[in-house]
Amino acid sequence: MVDQQPTIGRQPAPTQARRVTAAVVDALIALLCGLAAGAAAGVEVVDGVVELRPGSPAVWGTALGTALGLSFLNQVLLTWATRASLGKLLAGLRVVRAADGRRPGPLRLAGRWLFGFYWMIVFVPVHMATDSDVEHQDAVGLRTVRR
Repeated sequence: MVDQQPTIGRQPAPTQARRVTAAVVDALIALLCGLAAGAAAGVEVVDGVVELRPGSPAVWGTALGTALGLSFLNQVLLTWATRASLGKLLAGLRVVRAADGRRPGPLRLAGRWLFGFYWMIVFVPVHMATDSDVEHQDAVGLRTVRR
């Protein structure tokens, strides 16, 4: 029996499971590192006692800034250098230009990163509410393919 995996150009398209795995790994890395940085920013030593002040705006600002910054580094700069984020490397995927399969540029990768937030805010809730079969679409002329 011949494997009838769909292809994008000459490269095989990833399964939905690989895409989800890569997205979850990337999100967990950014969120956990953001929370760790926020927790570190909220630690105070008062009279020799270490206290965590989770209600401080500095804690949540540091957590959010770190999570967004690490997400940018992972999704844009690392992908620019290696054609894949950490999650995509673990899932066996890479990002290429849709037109010719070559290495994506930093501006398109930044646009793709921003589109990911739009996708999470608009399409994921609609998908969850309607239980539809909408799959993530590639954006800004870039495609995710199997390595």
